[in-house]
Amino acid sequence: MSRIVVFGAAGKAGSRVVAEAAARGHEVTAVVRDLSRVGKLPADVRAVTGDVTDLDSVAGLAANADALVLAVGGPEAGLYTDAVATVAAAVRDLGAKGPRVVHMGGGASLLNEDGVRFFDAPGFPEEYKPYAVGQIQALDAYLRLGDEVTWTYLSPPPVHFAPGERTGRYRADLDHPVAGDDGQARISYEDYAVALVDEIENPRYLNRRFTVGN
Repeated sequence: MSRIVVFGAAGKAGSRVVAEAAARGHEVTAVVRDLSRVGKLPADVRAVTGDVTDLDSVAGLAANADALVLAVGGPEAGLYTDAVATVAAAVRDLGAKGPRVVHMGGGASLLNEDGVRFFDAPGFPEEYKPYAVGQIQALDAYLRLGDEVTWTYLSPPPVHFAPGERTGRYRADLDHPVAGDDGQARISYEDYAVALVDEIENPRYLNRRFTVGN
């Protein structure tokens, strides 16, 4: 059993990570800015208020954790890099006892069949650019950390990522979307949560980015 702290636990992905981890018997702390936004939680999940960009808030939660999951998001690009910087500082301060960081990343930094980032390819939607820029900068920030912090950045497919069915099945790759028979990469939030908790339980991508698809 691991002690898992999930920031952004009220969101579509974060809530499913909480549910998946709790169902496997992990000790889960669901962190939100506003407790009124938290829906019904699984039994034994503790809900607390916290701010992933506040060092004191993160440090207090990190001190008793094995893994910190960052499932936060929003159109403000700086949120993502602020979160990485804050969490990295808190983990570094704990030294060898510091938890691992698992980041719910974006798909825009994945590479298409021509080796071009989806963000840089023609036709990338303008309305998604603030989110994409923030997540790309977050990945760059993790890569600059080197081995100072143990982290994993998990990208969903660049387009087809939505609530759906939990099949418990997925395939993984590093920098290219995992396409199905129709040539499209897709995964549900539920199966994304399965992959993320699998990675916490059985680390395969330490200090790396990876992506999953059905």
